[in-house]
Amino acid sequence: MDRELIGVDPSASGHRASRSEIFARHGIVATSHPLASQIGLEILRDGGTAMDAAIGSNAALGLMEPVSNGIGGDLFAIVWDPKTQRLHGFNGSGRSPMGLSKETFEEEGITDEIPLFGRYSLSTPGCVDGWYQLHGEFGNLPMERILKPTIGYAFDGHPVPEIIARSWKREIESRSRDPSSCPGLLDTFAPGGRYPEKGDIWKNPALGDTLASIAENGRDAFYEGPIAQVIDKQMKRLGAYLSYEDLARHEGNWIGPVSTNYRGWDIWELPPNGQGIATLQMLNILEGYDLSSFGFGSAKHLHAFIEAKKLAYEDRARFYADPDFSQAPVETLISKDYATEKRTLINPQKAALDYSPGILERGDTVYLCAADSSGMMVSLIQSNFIGMGSGVCIPELGFGFQNRGASFNFQPGHANEYRPGKRPFHTIIPAFVTEGGRPLMAFGVMGGSMQPQGHVQVIVNLKDFGMNLQEAGDAPRVNHVRSSQPFGSPREMTEGGTVYLENGFSEVARADLAAMGHQIDMISGKGLFGGYQGIWRDPESGVYTGASESRKDGQAVGY
Repeated sequence: MDRELIGVDPSASGHRASRSEIFARHGIVATSHPLASQIGLEILRDGGTAMDAAIGSNAALGLMEPVSNGIGGDLFAIVWDPKTQRLHGFNGSGRSPMGLSKETFEEEGITDEIPLFGRYSLSTPGCVDGWYQLHGEFGNLPMERILKPTIGYAFDGHPVPEIIARSWKREIESRSRDPSSCPGLLDTFAPGGRYPEKGDIWKNPALGDTLASIAENGRDAFYEGPIAQVIDKQMKRLGAYLSYEDLARHEGNWIGPVSTNYRGWDIWELPPNGQGIATLQMLNILEGYDLSSFGFGSAKHLHAFIEAKKLAYEDRARFYADPDFSQAPVETLISKDYATEKRTLINPQKAALDYSPGILERGDTVYLCAADSSGMMVSLIQSNFIGMGSGVCIPELGFGFQNRGASFNFQPGHANEYRPGKRPFHTIIPAFVTEGGRPLMAFGVMGGSMQPQGHVQVIVNLKDFGMNLQEAGDAPRVNHVRSSQPFGSPREMTEGGTVYLENGFSEVARADLAAMGHQIDMISGKGLFGGYQGIWRDPESGVYTGASESRKDGQAVGY
C-alpha cells in the first residue's frame, strides 16, 4: 500500500486529516496526552525499549488522565517481538472478590443488576502486575527510571489539557450528586471541592508516593506489601469486598492473539474475556462486500457496517466471558464459513432489529502504542472502565478503583454470570496488523463498545478507502448502540438500536439510512466515537509513521 500522503477525496468522505502523519526512523510513541507521549519518547532516547516507553507513558496517563485510567484498573497488550519475530498477548484483567457471592448480593437486596458505582462494582486491579510482567519480558531500563518522570509530575504538577478537563468536570459534577456512592473520589480528584479547569496545574503527591513505593519495592508493594495493606484496611472500613487476599492471589496471564485475514492483512486481537474477536467477526462479514465501490460514507457502506456489527455483537453478548468459566467457540466465531453464513442474514435494503442482551455500552479508556529502533512494537490499552471507575478512592494512595465488576450479570447460565474469582467481560482491546508475517501496525480505538467498531472502521478506511494513517482515524465515525441515550443508562435498550453519526456524513446518506429503517441521531460531541492512536512500520525501510487523532488531546512523537 502506498504510504504517501494521498488525501481523501472530499466528494467521497467530506473530510481531511486534522494534521499530518509524523515520521521517524528510531521510534515513536503515541498517546492521548502530549506530556505522556513525551515521557515515552524520553525513555526511548535514554535507551529504553518500546515496552519501557509504553509503561512510562501509561503511568503518566494514570496521573494526567484519571478520568479514563490509572493503577486501580486493568491492562491488556499485544507486543511484536523482533527477536522471535512473533506476537505476544497479555491479559492483565483482575477477578471479582472471592468474598462476594451471588448469595451476598441477594442478602443485601441486589438481584437485578450490579450498581455501576460504589463498593459492589470493584474487581482486582491488574495494571501494576501487567507492568511488571511485560517489563520482565521486554523491558530494559529499571522501573525506577521508567516511573521517575510521572513521580516528578505528581509532586510538581502539570497543566490539564482541554478535553481531559472537560471530562474531569463532567465526572465530578455527575458523581457529586450522590457522594455516598463514590467514597474518597472528591477528596482525591476534587480536593477542597474544586476540580482542575483547562490550564490549571494538577498535583497528586499521594499518587507520587504510591508510585515511588512501587518503583522501589516492585509489584509486590501493590499486591502484598504496604499498599495492599492500606487497600485492605480501607475496603473493610467501607464495607467493600475487595481484600488483601484478592490482591495477593492476582496474576495476569500471557495469551496467544487470534487473527483473521482481511484482504491480505492479518488483523490480530486478544480472545475473550475481551471483545476483540468482534472486530474479526465484523471484518469477515464485510469482506464479502466491495466496500471501495460503495464509497466512503455512502448508505451502502454504512448499512453493511451497521448490520455486520449487529450480528457480531449478538455473539459477543452470548459467548464472550472469562474462559476459565465459559469457553467461547472462538475458532468457529472467527471463521470465514461462519461469516458467510451470517452474511446471508443481512437484507441489503432494510435494517434488522437487534435484541442483544445486557453488556454495557460505555467505557472510558486510554490506548497507547510505542515502537523502538529494534523493531519492537507495543499495542497497549488500560482503563478504569466508566469514567473515574467505581468512584471508590483512597485519597492517601492517590488513585481510584475500576468498576469493571458492574459488567457481570445475574442471568443463570449466562457466560458472564457473576461468580467469585471470575474475570468480567472486558471492553478494552489492543490490536495489531501484520502482512506476510511482518509487522505493519499497532493501533487501537478507545471507548467501551465503540472499540471493535472503531477498529473495523480504521482498517476499512486504510484498506478499502485508501486513507493514510492520520486520515483513517480522523474520518467521521458511526457508532451503533442499543441504548436510546448514549450518555444515559446503557441498560435501557431500544428495538433495533440507534445509529449515531458523527458530523461529516452527508444528508443523502442519512436520509437513505433512515429509509432503510435505521434510527439515526447526529452527535456533534466527540465522546461517543472513541479515540485512536496508531503506529505504522514500513516493511521495507523500517521507517515509522505515527498518528494521534483530533478527538483527544493526544500526540504522536518520534525521533
